Amino acid sequence: MSFKAKRLFKKLVSYSGLFFFVLAAFMLWWQLREYSLSDIFHALVNIPFINLVAACIACALGYLALSAYDYLALRYIGAGGRVSWWKWMLAGMLGFAISNNAGNAVVSGGAIRYRLYTRWRISGADIVKMITFSGFTFFLGFSAIVIAGYFLVPSHILDKSVGANVGINTLFIICTAVVVAYLIATLIFDHKTLKIGKIKFEVPKTRTALLQILLGATDSVLAGLVLYFCLTPFVHIPFGTYIGLFVIAQATGVFSQVPGGIGVFESIFLLALPDTVDKADIFGALLAYRIIYYVLPLIGVGGMFFIYEHWLRTRMKRWLNEAKDKIPQIPNKIKNIKHRKK
Repeated sequence: MSFKAKRLFKKLVSYSGLFFFVLAAFMLWWQLREYSLSDIFHALVNIPFINLVAACIACALGYLALSAYDYLALRYIGAGGRVSWWKWMLAGMLGFAISNNAGNAVVSGGAIRYRLYTRWRISGADIVKMITFSGFTFFLGFSAIVIAGYFLVPSHILDKSVGANVGINTLFIICTAVVVAYLIATLIFDHKTLKIGKIKFEVPKTRTALLQILLGATDSVLAGLVLYFCLTPFVHIPFGTYIGLFVIAQATGVFSQVPGGIGVFESIFLLALPDTVDKADIFGALLAYRIIYYVLPLIGVGGMFFIYEHWLRTRMKRWLNEAKDKIPQIPNKIKNIKHRKK
């Protein structure tokens, strides 16, 4: 690839962060387009205020856990102390807020990380390593909860659908294989490197792999709590059964590649819950979950991102103005130095 082509590619990737931010905002509108403000209001007021507050707290903690993905990834590439805490928190939360809404986490979340981390002097190759490592962290934790959920969810819940049973059994086998294979690889290939293209990936230590599983599982549980607090006023379900059902529904949404798993996630829940449950209340709970876990973080973290961008532009302009003021003084200083030498 020529130098001009590489430069063009870097610009495209950099500006794609803004594109995916706009795409995510569009997807939010698309998700809520069929509902009037009155529909949303009446669905939400049925949920007790204290439950909504608890759901918001769980969401905030969940996105803090998501930002820790970036910290763990920075430690993996040996740059744990090179990036300030507020920077990796901003990159992590913004990357996940966009990818959760727009889908295709590698492209959408990766683009915004590339835009930010290149400014903070992290090389493109290291950013690829970070994104790959974070992807494994997500799927390891996800897989661990799916394995637990497989045993926690009663088998009769999804007996209504043969396809759901086959899909869940397949998902359980895949997740078990992923976790076991990853842990074995960290034991056998400790301190070894794997070269893919021009990038060398170091096999993480077993301790790091266990931290990945723990962090990913914590993230999934906190995300599940957001919906759980919205759902419990209308459905009495043991938390162990619920979290297994939640992660299975979330996994189905992720593998469907539908942005945010919209429609797919809700279908699994409506299929699994008893027919006696009021669907309107379930709709309100699911809608509240969508707003709290998807809409509010995108607005909040997106706002912080634009504030940061504005602050950065303002500072750059100030530096340029200061440089312009100093440039005319340079010839005079040179003359004074020459005059002194004479």
